Amino acid sequence: MRILHTADWHFGKTLEGRDRIGEQRQFVDELIALCDEERIDLVLMAGDVYQTVNPSAEAEALFYRALDGLSAGGTRGVVVIAGNHDNAERIAAARPLADKLGIALMGLPKDVLAPTPAVAGQVHRVRAGMGFVELEIPGCRERAVIAAVPYPSESRLNEVLAQTLDERELQANYNQRIGALFASLATRFRPDTVNLAMSHVYVTGGMESDSEVQIQIGGAYAVDPIVFPAAAQYVALGHLHRPQAVSGAKVPVRYAGSPLCYSFSEAGQTKSVVIVEAQPGEHATWREVLLTSGKPLVRWRATEGLAQVQRWVEEGRDANAWIDLEVHVQTGLQLEEIHRLRDLHPGFVHIRPVLPAQDRAEEESAGAVDAPSMGELFSRFFSERNGVVPDDALVQLFLEMVAEVDADPDALDEPPADEESEGVGA
Repeated sequence: MRILHTADWHFGKTLEGRDRIGEQRQFVDELIALCDEERIDLVLMAGDVYQTVNPSAEAEALFYRALDGLSAGGTRGVVVIAGNHDNAERIAAARPLADKLGIALMGLPKDVLAPTPAVAGQVHRVRAGMGFVELEIPGCRERAVIAAVPYPSESRLNEVLAQTLDERELQANYNQRIGALFASLATRFRPDTVNLAMSHVYVTGGMESDSEVQIQIGGAYAVDPIVFPAAAQYVALGHLHRPQAVSGAKVPVRYAGSPLCYSFSEAGQTKSVVIVEAQPGEHATWREVLLTSGKPLVRWRATEGLAQVQRWVEEGRDANAWIDLEVHVQTGLQLEEIHRLRDLHPGFVHIRPVLPAQDRAEEESAGAVDAPSMGELFSRFFSERNGVVPDDALVQLFLEMVAEVDADPDALDEPPADEESEGVGA
């Protein structure tokens, strides 16, 4: 059986207000074509379909287009689980239509799915229940049993995992509960089936980037690799945006990563999906397939000033990229100069002037970890305070307010003006 593992699509996510739905459409087309070329039997999408719990109609339409193309008219298995960014009920809402094509949509960890009627030449859900499906797929000699745990927070589990706020107790109880969930689901595995597990969790030791909203509180919502069932032949995970294997597990466990770079902390990363080959009774083998969709994220450090930036643009450097620009200047940047830079290249996202006095500090901190952007810091703060991810419109409004204060620090003390003022984001 040939399986494709993908995750963290984040449809509707922008880059500091820059629309990326066109890049996401390009990814969907590439993914569908890849499934056809590689003769994929089953697609596992391990959570975070959307960027927010209230996605745009455009983002939802792209999700349904992806499901339609990936299922290939019901001849290919598709299993989708909700991540921490998703509204679990929204993910499951299309189930009456999805079931007819053999597509399994799981929103909550305790969602109960039902078997589906057998239709000649289509995916057939032979057995199903809370957190698992057994699929019969056209052209496959074996059936697949998928044990799935969508993003398992306390609220989505509808359980209290600790009687105190002690982080160590919460972490121990959380690990125990997730392990128990998978142990129960693993009883559905059989020696004659391809046995797979999937979830949207943070595993201790995973490599994060700034584009992920934290799903662990300290280490409380981090799980140990041993929670995954040893009887699974492959475990497909979502949440971390860097493709990576999980060490310390008894079976192959991987994060597929996001299909696009979603923050400049991911600049230079190559995105991919995982193709898995599995047969009953043996550990699965896997390989990464690199993706070509989307614009790269790059950093420019123009130590020679504005003339160097203009020269790079004229040379066509990174013409189809999103750019984080650091330009060294003697006296700062005027508003007109910032406008001219943005006219030079539509891909400039950040423009940061560096004055001579800053050069030494920059050199000393060259090896430091990049700080999150203002938009990412706001998203984290809002999520921690309110329990949901802010939508892009709210983030953009916050960034515009910050830009106005940067342009005119006295604006905080002034009454609102009758006319809208123009702000510039660095």
